[in-house]
Amino acid sequence: MKIVIMTDLEGVSGVINRDDWIFPESRYYEKAKELLTKEVNAAIEGFAEAGADEFFVIDGHGHGAIEVMLLDERALYSRGWAVPHQFGLNGDFDAIAWVGQHAKAGTPQAHIAHTGYQGMIDSRINGISLGEFGHIAALAGQYGYPAIFGAGDKAFALEAKALIPEIHTVWVKEGVAIGRGDECSFEEYAVRNLGAVHIHPVRAREMIRKGAYEAMTDFRQNPDKFKPYIIEPP
Repeated sequence: MKIVIMTDLEGVSGVINRDDWIFPESRYYEKAKELLTKEVNAAIEGFAEAGADEFFVIDGHGHGAIEVMLLDERALYSRGWAVPHQFGLNGDFDAIAWVGQHAKAGTPQAHIAHTGYQGMIDSRINGISLGEFGHIAALAGQYGYPAIFGAGDKAFALEAKALIPEIHTVWVKEGVAIGRGDECSFEEYAVRNLGAVHIHPVRAREMIRKGAYEAMTDFRQNPDKFKPYIIEPP
């Protein structure tokens, strides 16, 4: 069974803010990559324990954020796509999962929330508000495979469950900013939702391993429960 794991950096436990953690010039960028990669490895371990045997890891952070030499040796690593927002996805997978995912722009109590970049207020397809998670879930749905697991901040977990109720989620930190922030300028929004309460990274990884195991077990035992997320064209 082949699982594709979509990754991002802002939803990782221990990644504190934008300026210090998520850019190549950030002083803790290499540490952030390590934290993400270890969360991915935890998910792979859980999926493998439940019977998955192929793992396709997509490095989905804008600047890249997987530390390849720390990545589980069972994984294939995908980066450098000719069509940027296809991310190497195709029909050759059984299911898709997310690690390190953040909530969409304008989400209350989210941590480092955005959709694509900090200047986006909202993104809608057929009137449905979708963040980065929703866009990728819809793309995977066009290829015919379902979303089964996601790890990130609490606001992302709630967003994922609202869009795809059967998905299993784990949240490893919780943002504290109240309100959507629609009144903010670009510069104001970039710094308004940086406060969060984090679960310790070691504990977070164990939660992700357990959550991935439960998701894969559920998927294998109840395959008809999980449907590809399809947006019908107008």
